[in-house]
Amino acid sequence: MTTMLTAARAEALFTSELATGSRPSYDVVDETIRLALRAHGGVRGCAADVAAEYGDHPEVAVPRMRWALGMIDRMYPARRTGRHRWALVA
Repeated sequence: MTTMLTAARAEALFTSELATGSRPSYDVVDETIRLALRAHGGVRGCAADVAAEYGDHPEVAVPRMRWALGMIDRMYPARRTGRHRWALVA
């Protein structure tokens, strides 16, 4: 299941200048997402640009989104429990 935050991060990464298939570090991905959000006018702007790319070039957009989602899944793993990390340390 993809959360809204995961989708927003992937859309921002999708619209970035990073090459599909690259394996940047967490710091690079995190900064790239911030820059893409600014450059595209926020989450809605990134989503609109992703939609346009799917309409114009679906053969390129599909593998790019797979790459972006994979990067986000690796960089920002989903929480497995509802408890905060600090609650696990006792």
